Amino acid sequence: MRVFVAVEITNTGVIKSIEEFQFQMNIDAKSVEPKNFHFTLQFLGEISDDVSKKTILALRKIEFSNFKVNLRGVGAFPKPKFPRVVWIGTDNDGGNRLVALSKEVGKILEPLGFHQDKPFKPHMTVFRIKKKIGDITEELEKQKALNFGIQEVNSIKLKKSELTPNGPIYSDLEVITAR
Repeated sequence: MRVFVAVEITNTGVIKSIEEFQFQMNIDAKSVEPKNFHFTLQFLGEISDDVSKKTILALRKIEFSNFKVNLRGVGAFPKPKFPRVVWIGTDNDGGNRLVALSKEVGKILEPLGFHQDKPFKPHMTVFRIKKKIGDITEELEKQKALNFGIQEVNSIKLKKSELTPNGPIYSDLEVITAR
């Protein structure tokens, strides 16, 4: 099964403001569905049921406190001139807390053979771009100061991702709540 560790976006006000942003962006791209809004703390890839069980046991050892993340600002990877993904960023404090949580996840999963291939950058994907659409710098510039609202982080989830022609279907394998 294909899995990742994530923080979900559950604040309905934040979700609505992201949907408005997706509607207003005039680009030829596939919008991420609101039910799939999340920060990926670590992508684990394809794992067996046995490794999934060990991963759950390891993740249960993580201790963290609730914190808030202000979702704000937009950008594109790898860059606005040749975008593959459009993302929403975070404030410094919330972003730093997400980075710390991602590092904690990485540290606890390393003994199971998982390694973070690159440093975690707090962002939430809102569009995926399959074909070449050209430079969207101007579109992003108009929206760069947007503030989407505050999400309280009170859990992390081990999520299963099933890829389908209509997009991914995510399901929860485990929920680890803040203490």
